[in-house]
Amino acid sequence: MSTVAVTGARGSLGSDIVPRLITAGYDVLGIDRTECPADTGTLRWQQCDLARALPDLAGCDAVVHLAGVPLEADWATLRAANVDATESVLRAMRIHGVNRIVLASSIHATGFTPVPAPGHLVPADVPARPNTLYGVSKVAMEALARMYHDRWGIDVVCLRIASRFDHPRDARMKHTWLSPADAGRLVIAALSTPEPGFRMVWGVSANSEAWLSGAEGRSIAYLPHDDAVTYDIPDQADPQPWDSTIGGLFSSPHPPSMNDPAGFGHESEGREP
Repeated sequence: MSTVAVTGARGSLGSDIVPRLITAGYDVLGIDRTECPADTGTLRWQQCDLARALPDLAGCDAVVHLAGVPLEADWATLRAANVDATESVLRAMRIHGVNRIVLASSIHATGFTPVPAPGHLVPADVPARPNTLYGVSKVAMEALARMYHDRWGIDVVCLRIASRFDHPRDARMKHTWLSPADAGRLVIAALSTPEPGFRMVWGVSANSEAWLSGAEGRSIAYLPHDDAVTYDIPDQADPQPWDSTIGGLFSSPHPPSMNDPAGFGHESEGREP
């Protein structure tokens, strides 16, 4: 997989992934609705609003699809940026004969799943239990990719990204953190594994107090290095009912939303396409 298109290349996660792909020797085509950044290094660029147009994937071997709205929003916004944009990418893959996609889904596709009992882990393919409209849009993205795999044989590695931040920010992230470096390792593993078919993998680091299974990641040779317990994280001072779910605050009556500037960036795996 030498030539990779990365959608949402200027987003939060894209900014972590693209330099690591280039360092690993990939020829990267960045796709975003914004203009090309001034210094792209070896990055090629394509400006495209994926909700309204198909990207040109000629010559690409795989797609890393990171574009999307990363928080709660109205359904029209989420449908366009997350669902319609994903269908656009998958349709363009068929046109250009691209046979692999690494898809950024989210823990919030199953955010109402209960926190597991001690000694147990939540598998990556746990059934969908979305805790927001945002989570519903991620379930729809997963379903689109599943259909393209079953109908047309496209290989799909669906990453349910948990808490992707530079460092853990609260007690919940002791169990769900994904470091920027491990995010890069995860995507490279998903691109490198032979004939993955369709599979789900948690996007998490090697957290000692994990809630989420690492078995699916190991099956594609994803070997995370980082552990949230190396950071000084205070315990939850005032547990809330939604803390009993793996989706945490997104399972509350007031999840972080596009209308809440203070919450923007929380659990972000992409950006608007």
